[in-house]
Amino acid sequence: IPLSAEFELNWVNMTPEQQETFIAEHSNVGTNLEKIIKQGYKSLNLRYFFTCGKDEVKAWTIQVGTKAPQAAGKIHTDMEKGFIMAEVMAYKDFVEEGSESAVKAAGKYKQKGKEYIVDDG
Repeated sequence: IPLSAEFELNWVNMTPEQQETFIAEHSNVGTNLEKIIKQGYKSLNLRYFFTCGKDEVKAWTIQVGTKAPQAAGKIHTDMEKGFIMAEVMAYKDFVEEGSESAVKAAGKYKQKGKEYIVDDG
């Protein structure tokens, strides 16, 4: 995957409108950071999961195949020790339904135990 540090620095300093103009003027050339990050995660056998509260959302990186208690331990070691269950919804379900309560109403909100292997997103 081609990478130019100078280009990426200029890219992040552009407004979204400037980025769109640049892409239009340069035959759909843009940043490769997303490709690099995705390929890096794949090559390193990593995935991420999200936690959310009323005022923040965080992404956590884990190895593929990590069970829920060990994933909880990435947040705080006490969470791994006292793990009982995880309440889970897929990010795509959240986007499709529009809110946590809508995901619950659609029956897509799940409770998973200690053997649950955490999915990406």
